[in-house]
Amino acid sequence: MEALDDPRHKRGVQHEPSPPPHQAPPQPPGHPETLAVLGAGPAGLIAAETLAAAGQRVVVYDRMPSVARKFLMAGRGGLNLTHSEPLPAFLARYGAAEAALTPAITAFPPAALAQWAEGLGQAVFTGSSGRVFPRAMKASPLLRAWLARLAGLGVEIRTRQEWRGFAPDGALRLMTPAGEVLARPRATLLALGGASWPRLGADGGWMAALPEQPLSPWRPANMGFRIAWSEVLRTRFAGTPLKRISFSFQGRTVRGEAVLTRDGIEGGAVYALSTALRQALEESGEAMPTLDLRPDLDAEDVARRLDAPRRGQSLSAFLRKGLGLPPVSIALVQEALHGGATQADLPGLIKALPLRLVAPQGLERAISSAGGLGWAALDGRFMIRTRPGLFAAGEMLDWEAPTGGYLLQACFATGRAAALGMLDWLAEQD
Repeated sequence: MEALDDPRHKRGVQHEPSPPPHQAPPQPPGHPETLAVLGAGPAGLIAAETLAAAGQRVVVYDRMPSVARKFLMAGRGGLNLTHSEPLPAFLARYGAAEAALTPAITAFPPAALAQWAEGLGQAVFTGSSGRVFPRAMKASPLLRAWLARLAGLGVEIRTRQEWRGFAPDGALRLMTPAGEVLARPRATLLALGGASWPRLGADGGWMAALPEQPLSPWRPANMGFRIAWSEVLRTRFAGTPLKRISFSFQGRTVRGEAVLTRDGIEGGAVYALSTALRQALEESGEAMPTLDLRPDLDAEDVARRLDAPRRGQSLSAFLRKGLGLPPVSIALVQEALHGGATQADLPGLIKALPLRLVAPQGLERAISSAGGLGWAALDGRFMIRTRPGLFAAGEMLDWEAPTGGYLLQACFATGRAAALGMLDWLAEQD
């Protein structure tokens, strides 16, 4: 989720405790009026709310001891709910999945998500970047209010219940601390998440329960990349931020920040180009973006400053005084010089320092994931075509988006759309 791009989250910061789920009086698993939602993240909870608000009895099942763990982690650095840019530009952020996601997001656009949050008593504001946040800048107050609303609607949440697929008669197989139980709801909505940050809940293992469906393999998205740094960079500069830089690849440039890691680079400016970088690595085995260490200076100004007499200064002192470069940027320049560049290349290195990427970081460190259940499996109501009464939503579907509010927006919008599709299907059955 969104604020997982905060470098603090990459260094093992623990998520804040989830509020305990509200437990309504349990209904028998085979109760004929029960609807099941599998997964208690944003997509699953908004689906449960939509169904319960329509008068349905809903049980939410989740494999973890508490709900919405990734949502809570996303809120630690400021819960980026959505983005305020015009809808056509907003929808274009979803790339290949734009057409598939457009109906759901158009029906529940960013303004509607902001209004929903305010309806829970969580006022929102739009930052200078256009991102929309709750004023509390945390997920836990919103989640507490949301769980209270769900309890008032009669939604039951059962934790420590992992879906293991279907019994021969179509019942849901749920592994609980007491052993396997079967549930026979009238309809089921899957919101089982992607495969990134598996320690927070979703690990993508649900694919084994849908082998007959079109599935795309999991790949990291909004992630950092591995680089074969020298020992100096690994030991002296791991964890050091690169501020006020720009990152470029294939004609696109993003200004922002990044951070060096022992084995590579990560951060917002990197994540914004991560899809194109990953695809280049997949297709050709190499990707070499460039780093502008002084994007506020044009190339002529950089060259002029570097033409000044050095007067016996070391290269480090010269770059620090003449260009205002911090030690980490100077170390990157020196790394390039040791790799074969010459002093005559200095102006070019300052404005376009090449970074040879080795591989993406793994799913365990990625903010989100690409891959999942293919759109060909779903009809226009988000129902799986070959399994009437089974719906799917959220990150488990095959789409990806950059950070900035787009991830959560699509999770909420598809969760709501799948729930409305289920209600429409139920009305037909009645």
